[in-house]
Amino acid sequence: MRMILAVAAVLYSASALAQTDKPPMVGDKPLVQVKPKGTKAGTKAGSKEAAAKPAAAAPKGKPQSIALRLQACLDIDDGTKDRLNCYDAVIPPAPKPKAPKAKGVADCRFLKEEDERLACFNGFAESIPKLPKS
Repeated sequence: MRMILAVAAVLYSASALAQTDKPPMVGDKPLVQVKPKGTKAGTKAGSKEAAAKPAAAAPKGKPQSIALRLQACLDIDDGTKDRLNCYDAVIPPAPKPKAPKAKGVADCRFLKEEDERLACFNGFAESIPKLPKS
């Protein structure tokens, strides 16, 4: 019994001494965690959500127009939450209880029901003429 208590006391004190306030050091510099390039914290690289974000985001050099960003959302599977999230990243939703009939793509954000909003965005995004790539 004494032996078990002695072993427990040694292990407990060793674990207490192993905990320090300082971060681990490599030479004179603290150890840092490197994130993969092009991914945000909290998303998995290779997930559908991570794949949808770059399509909706504008490149750093030249900002894309809303039309090009909406057309980029058409590359995502139709009828999915990912496509709606892509559209919502371009034009954030602002649902109204009694939304009027959409006369333009910006009016789709007022629709409360997700299926209606997705169908509205699809209708306008598909009718945009394809712009030549320059």
